[in-house]
Amino acid sequence: MSLVAPRNANDVLAFRRPPGDPGFGVYIHWPFCAAKCPYCDFNSHVRRQPVDQARYVAAFRRELKLAAERSRGETVTSIFFGGGTPSLMAPETVGALMDAVAENWTVAPDAEVTLEANPSSVEASRFRGYRAAGVNRVSLGVQALNDPDLRRLGRLHDVAAALEAIRLAREIFPRLSFDLIYARPRQTVEAWEAELNQAIDLAADHLSLYQLTIEMGTPFFDLHKAGKLKVPDGELSAELYEATQQITAARGLPAYEISNHAVPGAESRHNLTYWRYGLYAGVGPGAHGRLNGRDGTRHAIANEPLPETWLQMVEDWDGGAITDEPLTLEEQADELLLMGLRLTEGIDLARWRKLAGRDIDRASEADLATHGMIERLGPDRIRATPAGMMVLDAVVADLA
Repeated sequence: MSLVAPRNANDVLAFRRPPGDPGFGVYIHWPFCAAKCPYCDFNSHVRRQPVDQARYVAAFRRELKLAAERSRGETVTSIFFGGGTPSLMAPETVGALMDAVAENWTVAPDAEVTLEANPSSVEASRFRGYRAAGVNRVSLGVQALNDPDLRRLGRLHDVAAALEAIRLAREIFPRLSFDLIYARPRQTVEAWEAELNQAIDLAADHLSLYQLTIEMGTPFFDLHKAGKLKVPDGELSAELYEATQQITAARGLPAYEISNHAVPGAESRHNLTYWRYGLYAGVGPGAHGRLNGRDGTRHAIANEPLPETWLQMVEDWDGGAITDEPLTLEEQADELLLMGLRLTEGIDLARWRKLAGRDIDRASEADLATHGMIERLGPDRIRATPAGMMVLDAVVADLA
């Protein structure tokens, strides 16, 4: 089965949506991991017994059908298998889920199909099966390129396994991205610059570079609160961020979003759908979506996060949503602002005004511009500057 099998990377990079069209995405959440990383607050779960993949496929199929009934007429431009660790799925499971998407929607012939993977040798050996199933982009959770930090981050792979997974991914898939975490304990700017340059040497067309954040409810939070885990302070974090922007731009992978860098034309189309505030279906335990209700109003949908509870809900009632709430136009305007200002392309103010029913607060805009936090890109588009990106929540609050 090969739902999407572009001939080469150039075929993929030639894809273009009409101006202003964010596309329509399908997000499939596989919530299981081999181990829980101590910094992770994602909806991921470790199970000691094998997961009944056939049973979960049947549940996903039910939820996909339900989502499709709310999005008739949409053409799927991207599919994203996230988690958790989707590379724990058998290739046959991925193929069955892609078949289910194709049964329920029209799928663009050059749709982007991404699968997140951990770079252990066992999972990397499945790459050819995922490619045969139609995956044309893989996102590897590398996180660090030195073994001591990988151990501290609780990763199950070492650098040798990461390098082999990157090599295989570049050989097998038209497109590759991998993640790194920086602002790690005891990390210096010089060490990060060397590691980042090594990553760019290895990268194909995309890197996701995240600052380590201490999230409540994680082991890292408890260690940090007890004073046993120290991370870079605000000044050093800013230096690390600035070095990241400078090096990636100089090496041909400029930022197109706060934490994402790509060769121009190789941006993640699926994530651009989120950031450009498009509609998308989210299926699986803990998945979120934005779909229209029967009255045409955009709804915020969130699924039950516990896998077994979600599974039972879908089997009993076809869907696993625990919230399905209409968003007011003001709420939609706020979400558009929050998501769109993450992008270096910024937001279309005409679209914002249509939702908000008013103009951006001119005094706040002028103040933020004076302090170098935002800038105009023509008469009806604004974006956050690199300085504004570092305090984006405050910028959004002032503008909204």
